[in-house]
Amino acid sequence: MILCAVLVSGSFPVGAAITRGLDPAALTLIRFALASLLFAPIVWRQCGLAISLAAFLRYSIISAVLVVFFWCMFLSLRYTSALNTSAIFTLVPSFSGIYAMVLNKERLGKARLAALFFGLTGALWIIFRGDLNLLTSLAWNRGDLIFLAGCLVMGLYTPLVQKLHRGEPMVQMAFWVTLSGTLWLLLPGGSKLLGLQFSDIQGTVWLGIAYLAIFSTIITFFLTQYCTLSIGPTRAMAYSYLYPGLVLLIDLVFGGVWPGFRVLPGVFVVLIAMFVVQSMAGQKHDSE
Repeated sequence: MILCAVLVSGSFPVGAAITRGLDPAALTLIRFALASLLFAPIVWRQCGLAISLAAFLRYSIISAVLVVFFWCMFLSLRYTSALNTSAIFTLVPSFSGIYAMVLNKERLGKARLAALFFGLTGALWIIFRGDLNLLTSLAWNRGDLIFLAGCLVMGLYTPLVQKLHRGEPMVQMAFWVTLSGTLWLLLPGGSKLLGLQFSDIQGTVWLGIAYLAIFSTIITFFLTQYCTLSIGPTRAMAYSYLYPGLVLLIDLVFGGVWPGFRVLPGVFVVLIAMFVVQSMAGQKHDSE
């Protein structure tokens, strides 16, 4: 899951680097289409490609959530930093917990409530660079607000997966969610894709899209699936609290600007949130 967190964290600076070279809707469409194309032979060999209309509709509901999230992500990265988006993303477990209480009748235990509190506190600290004046004045920039809207929608993802899963292999569900997401994206991105001059797209943009499709979509899915079966979904989810610190390190390695020591307390608090979930949820999972 640490490797998975590194790969997902890499998608934030990669997205920030390439989003100005391609329209967000077209970029998301190409990412989903490429991931679907690479996924298809694996699913065909393991499960076949037959599907009922009811199942396709279930997958389309889930993929709509992902489509909105990734579109908001790429659009927001035009106006805000990869570090800010990774910090805001740590709010997703809080949103998921609220949605799960409604959709899945899930009860939040003390460990998760404590982790959500620490995660929220740390994320806000990073976003506002430890400046209490900015925090009290709610100095969110345009990109932060766009990505926050995307995260509000993304919070529905795991509760919907749990509610709409019917026992089929997860690899099958992942493929059809990705493919139906591609079809959703044809609505806002199809016309933009037709108008593109593909020869004008820089090689670095294509490399970024390949990274997003292969490493932060396909590979991270298999890593998450494997680890969730071993350590449980709550402990696996807790590794998302590593994102802000990892994004900060990745950004610095590739020549980014050091945001100042004020962000470090926020990173540490977010790490505390992860360890709270790891220890408390781990004890519960082991006892089960």
